Order: sequence, then structure tokens, then C-alpha cells
Amino acid sequence: MTAATPATGAGDPLRVESLPTLPGLGGLYARGAASSGRIAAGRALPGLPVIGYGRAGDGDDDGGGTLVLPDVAYQVTGVATAGMTAHLHDYQRLLHEPVTDVLSAGYLHVLAFPLATAVMVRPDFPLPLLGMVHLANAVELRGPVQLGDVLEVRAWAENLRPHRRGVQVDLVAEVRRADDPAGVPVWRGVSTYLAKGFEAPGTEPAGVTEPEDAAEDRAPVGTWAPPLPTGRWALGPGTGRAYGAVSGDRNPIHLSALSAKAFGFPRAIAHGMYTAARALADVGHARGEAYRWTVRFAKPVLLPGTVDVAVTPAADGVGFDYVGWNGGRRIKHFEGSVTPL
Repeated sequence: MTAATPATGAGDPLRVESLPTLPGLGGLYARGAASSGRIAAGRALPGLPVIGYGRAGDGDDDGGGTLVLPDVAYQVTGVATAGMTAHLHDYQRLLHEPVTDVLSAGYLHVLAFPLATAVMVRPDFPLPLLGMVHLANAVELRGPVQLGDVLEVRAWAENLRPHRRGVQVDLVAEVRRADDPAGVPVWRGVSTYLAKGFEAPGTEPAGVTEPEDAAEDRAPVGTWAPPLPTGRWALGPGTGRAYGAVSGDRNPIHLSALSAKAFGFPRAIAHGMYTAARALADVGHARGEAYRWTVRFAKPVLLPGTVDVAVTPAADGVGFDYVGWNGGRRIKHFEGSVTPL
């Protein structure tokens, strides 16, 4: 049974477009490169409306049109998990999760991420996929998902808003069990991205506050006092390639020093969701079968590298907080929380 017609968090209705299968990330990145080039050309040559900026708007910005997100939710039904055993167990071993037949919140993100990426490479998506900065994630797992469950996956974009370096946008993905008559999502993930150099329509970006990003103007080294670590990760140079193999996310910035340097990084960097999911695994069974999991990303983790991690009880006594940092330089890489529901 298919769930009701979706809407954004603001209540705006979305048209549902069904895809036959979950797309592959390789082809999506190729399309993303093409669309990013088109958007860059549109900003450089705003007098050429054929290049486009997205759906038609009535505003005026430096690209020749208002930024408008597509009013579409992609949907894939009948996603069978029975054949995912080997893939799931490879993921669990890599992320230091127990090897079971339960699909963790991190694995469900891997499952849904290509559909959210497909939204971002649509011709009417107004922001470039290349160069997007991953700021944060907020995930809710509302019950266990098992191998053998048949799922429905949906994804869309919403909540375009200002950031002092550009605009932020949320990519929302939901997973439902096909046999749930209520059609209630069992997993929901919101990934927040920054597109630098853009302006949200009808807003003034000055003075906006936002989660930490990969910015250059961080607080001086030594101003943040890290807690006592509860763990330490030694991440080898192949960490990005290994996570790319199980997630399908083979972005060049994660694969090798050579390919990362082409995008301005001194070495390959770890996937943000690898570090977040590794921290989730460090929380362990205490998170329960239903939980809310958040992460905010700061300075990228260069590979190879060592990350100190602290998992501590939350201040209110409900759930856990975690933080990861470079012990030598006291540079924070990420922080978040895991709260049982």
C-alpha cells in the first residue's frame, strides 16, 4: 500500500514521480557534473534564460531568476531487502557494527541516499551538486527494519534558507514498510547542505547563524577543550575507498590524495556519514531499537588520520552525546547525539 501524497515540512504539497528502481550514484554524479556546469554558466551569463536556474520564479538575483526548489518527491516502491545480506554485513563490518540482520539507521541512509541525490541532479534543481558542503544530518529510526522487509523509499528537497556564505537546503528521505497499512515512515533522514555564493529569495543573509561547516575562519586552535576520549580511530588511506565501495559514494575527494587535490584538499577526506555512522556504532546497543541520531560536521578528517572520540551520557540524562576531534591539534571534526525514542 502506498502512503499518502507527501508534503514538505511547511505543508507544501509535492507531486510524486515514481522510479522503477533506486538509481546508481555513478550515473547521478555524471549528471550532477553536467548540471553544475549549466548552473555555473547561467550565473556567468544571466542574459541566456535557456540555461535556466530551476523552475521559473518572479524574483531577481545574480543568476537571473529566483531560486525555486522542485515541487517533486521521487518514489521507489517494492524495494526488496532479502538479497542485501552480503552488502549489509560488509557495511556492518566496516562500520564496526554487530553483524546482524537488522538494517541500522546508517545503512538505511546508504539505501536512500541515491534517491535524494537524484533530486539534486534534476534539471530544475537550482543549486550545483559539485561543491555542495554537507553541514548536518538529523535521522529518526522509529523501529527495527529487518532483512526480508519490502520497503518504499521517497526523497525530496525543501526548506531553502539563507546561510552567511550562501543558502542551505534540506534533502529529506523517508523509508516505509510496504506492508504497513498506515504508511508511517519507519526511518526519516534530513541532510542539510550549503551552496556557497547563492542567495535565498526574499531573505537577507547577513547575521544568519548556522551549524559549523568546512569554513576557513575557525576559532583559534586551543580555545576548545576536548573531553576525555572513550575511543580512538586509526583511519588508513583506503578508508574513503572502502566506504565508497559499500555506499556507492565514490566522490573523488574521498578516494585518493591525487583526486582530492583537484578539489582543493591536501589529501583524501573521510566521508562525513562514515564518521557519523562509526560514532553511532560506538554508542552501541544502549541506543535501543528506535532513536533519534543527529550530527553536525566541522573540519574534514584527512586520510590517513587519527580521530579521538568521546561518547558520553547526555546532560539531561536521556541518550548520549558524541564528538570526534584531532587530538594533536584540538580541531573538532563532528559532534552529535543519539536519543532513544
